[in-house]
Amino acid sequence: MDGKQHAHHDHDRPARTKRLKRLRHRLAHRLTPHSHEAGATVDTAMETSREGMRTLWISLVVLGVTTVVQAVIVALSGSVALLGDTVHNAADALTAVPLGIAFLLGRRAADRRYTYGYGRAEDLAGVLIVATIAASAVLAAWTAVDRLLHPRDITHLWAVSGAALAGFAGNEWVARYRIRTGRRIGSAALIADGLHARTDGFTSLAVLLGAGGAALGWRAADPVVGLLITLAILMVLKDAAREVYRRLMDSVDPELVATAHATLRGVDGVLGTGQVRMRWIGHTLRAEADIVVDARLTVVEAHRIAVAAEHALIHAVPRLTATTVHTDHTAVEDDPHATLHHHAPPARRPAPAPTA
Repeated sequence: MDGKQHAHHDHDRPARTKRLKRLRHRLAHRLTPHSHEAGATVDTAMETSREGMRTLWISLVVLGVTTVVQAVIVALSGSVALLGDTVHNAADALTAVPLGIAFLLGRRAADRRYTYGYGRAEDLAGVLIVATIAASAVLAAWTAVDRLLHPRDITHLWAVSGAALAGFAGNEWVARYRIRTGRRIGSAALIADGLHARTDGFTSLAVLLGAGGAALGWRAADPVVGLLITLAILMVLKDAAREVYRRLMDSVDPELVATAHATLRGVDGVLGTGQVRMRWIGHTLRAEADIVVDARLTVVEAHRIAVAAEHALIHAVPRLTATTVHTDHTAVEDDPHATLHHHAPPARRPAPAPTA
């Protein structure tokens, strides 16, 4: 084989590799049951909302049983500390109500006023949950300081310890369940509510540790442990607030954007990519993407490539339900966007991503 033939084969290898990748994608697409009809997208959103609602209902049952157990032991022991923890757990369990309302609102279809739908109701519920966690931290700190200033003896330590263990176990189970479901369906508010349940578990654990210290004769054990638990609640508050803040600020994982760029560049007819932007609406993603196509294509051909690009993104990016794809062309003799430049300050014009 001479040098020219060798160079020709080296030049063809990337093209053959790209064709094989497209063939594998099409084969996987044919073998995987799916639908991109509007009804299928709505059904997916409905199913995730149902899963969130199911998680909330099960959590309420578990927390309700835990609260009843604690209430019975409060009646037997007369423990004021455990009474406060029981009331606290019962009240905090009700934070599932605004989140449940948000899930129900998220099922409503978009209209002319709320053109993206009602998914952002989850973010509002997340703000309320973060505020409740903050209130829990303030209450725990105030109670601990009051106990330091006005020490009290704890009686029926065995019953108090048992109720504290029940409270911790119930809240920790609910926390893990909510966080796991929230991550699976992409709900920052449900994750925050799971972290909130974890703070309730810490509060119950404080009652247990305080009872242990009291059994050893250290009267200040309960308030000191309460202050330590307050610090733990503040750490949980930081995580929950960060989750909700990022969602409100339209933050997404940079890896998702990188995946989108790589996916778009693999679509037949896409010569390069520009901006790719994503935002969460409830627990689903929407995206906007710029692609570069050949300037000689007809409008119909360019539109076909844009649809193929959206199709590929929906498969590649988890929780993505829709994408608006804008096509640019390769002609350099004029700038088709020149008339728009004076409408956007330079500082607010993001630089386009490097093309392939």
